[in-house]
Amino acid sequence: MPALRTDVAGTSGENGTTAGTSIPIGEFFVAKPSNTVAQINAALATTSSYALARIGPKGASASHASNPTSLHDVFLRAGGHSRARAERSLIVNSDNVIGDHLWIWRADHDDAGGSTIGWTVNTARTGLIVSGDDVTLYGLFVAHYQGLNTRWDGERGRVFFYQNEMPYDPPDQAAFVNGSARGLPAYQVADDVKEHEAWGLGSYCFVNVDSSIVADRAFQVPETAGVRLHHLVTVSLGGNQGTIAQIVNDQGDSAGGAGAMSARLTEYP
Repeated sequence: MPALRTDVAGTSGENGTTAGTSIPIGEFFVAKPSNTVAQINAALATTSSYALARIGPKGASASHASNPTSLHDVFLRAGGHSRARAERSLIVNSDNVIGDHLWIWRADHDDAGGSTIGWTVNTARTGLIVSGDDVTLYGLFVAHYQGLNTRWDGERGRVFFYQNEMPYDPPDQAAFVNGSARGLPAYQVADDVKEHEAWGLGSYCFVNVDSSIVADRAFQVPETAGVRLHHLVTVSLGGNQGTIAQIVNDQGDSAGGAGAMSARLTEYP
């Protein structure tokens, strides 16, 4: 784990050994040719995980502004290789976390002829929950979750580029609702958040079971001056494979259905 550096540019090891600490290799399972398939599968197996990764304990409140946690090139997937299930994939409880390229994914295809994916097979409710304050993410990809793909509860969050695909396999509209609302937003900021800002947000739908399914909105945020979204787009892939009725809250044109294939909104509010 590289040591913290500030006010620098370039790679840490270009002039010698990188300062920091090492994690013992014994803490990892490293597959070898001598391992049996059963041993490898046992190392991969879970039942239904509470979360695949968690940064900081629940209720964390300490400031880490002088030494933030940084996450780089993080890939989390529920299903695809095996019948994996997870209620949540990534939970960020700590303050001052910086993320750069996070791909958080409920698998939409598999390597076993269709046996490791499905609405009741690789169940995964929420992709990302951010409870910490002052969390900044660059390049966030969250896709195919059965509930909220991204839920942001912390203050002063910042996101630079967000790409989402809604779940592809709800069997019908009744399976994809949020109370009286059709579908669930791809990105939701909690009602009590006072400050949040994001740039370059896209949500796509491609429903391959029931193309009549509708999501009422892609983004849902509190209507307050400190919450601002810039440059949003929604797309119905294929033009008629599901519909996103509005972009954010009650604003924006429809993508899919009787509307165009895509819709755009420059600023909200």
